[in-house]
Amino acid sequence: MKKLLIFGNTYQQEDANKVLSLLEYLCGRGLSVAVERNYLQFLCGDKPVDDYASFEAEHVPDADMALSLGGDGTFLTTAMWVSPQGMPILGINLGHLGYLTAGHLDEKSSLIDDVLAGKYRIEERTMLQVSCDAVEIPHPWALNEVAILRHDTSSMLDMETNLRGRELTVYRGDGLIVSTPTGSTAYNMSVGGPILEPTTSCLVLAPISPHSLTMRPLVVRDDSEIIVRTHSRAERYEVSIDGEVTLCPTGSMLTIKRAPYCARVVQLLSNNFASTLRQKLLWGTDQR
Repeated sequence: MKKLLIFGNTYQQEDANKVLSLLEYLCGRGLSVAVERNYLQFLCGDKPVDDYASFEAEHVPDADMALSLGGDGTFLTTAMWVSPQGMPILGINLGHLGYLTAGHLDEKSSLIDDVLAGKYRIEERTMLQVSCDAVEIPHPWALNEVAILRHDTSSMLDMETNLRGRELTVYRGDGLIVSTPTGSTAYNMSVGGPILEPTTSCLVLAPISPHSLTMRPLVVRDDSEIIVRTHSRAERYEVSIDGEVTLCPTGSMLTIKRAPYCARVVQLLSNNFASTLRQKLLWGTDQR
């Protein structure tokens, strides 16, 4: 490993010195480090920013690995920028839950040394691609989910849904989530959808507050093309793609399918799906 790209968020000022120490450590190990420009300016504040190379997120240079410093939101943004290049992503948690991250950055952690020593594996995670026949979606790729939501109204949405070219149903309710296995523990889980092992080859359609007791979450193959035409009393509805919202006109059609590339997620050899559920979601533990 020779070159690393660094991504982060610009609102955790208390961690800036810790991150700068990490950058010094990486450079001391002989690695070439480049930091996303806005993040570097945030880290350095009034200090000179010439000590490290920088780059624009819209023009990601070649590198061996991307480091995402923050929480799950930072990881999702990093995945959006670097996954088209097939670049592995190491998530280092500076936030609270950090479900997608491989570990924490602290003095007792051997996370960085283990990765530099090659003691890791890469998991390929399904991503989604979405398009609308009425408007252009600026960032149409999602690692977690695509969610169709109400906008400026309390009225239900009617979402005519086709699966692999065949009529599926009309979902009526507050919205519809199309989730990847990685995103099954995010918005999908909060509306009662199933938890999926993140490397499985499937998607989940999970209605939000459906107006029918028979409308339950549905698991389908991840090579399925899902087409949704949404109707509402409002003029527009929201499409949330990993939290980034685009407004689409009522009556427009969304096409949701598997992206032509995966997110390549770095995991320590000691990490596994079962332990992540227990440690980060307290899955199956007595919380009394």
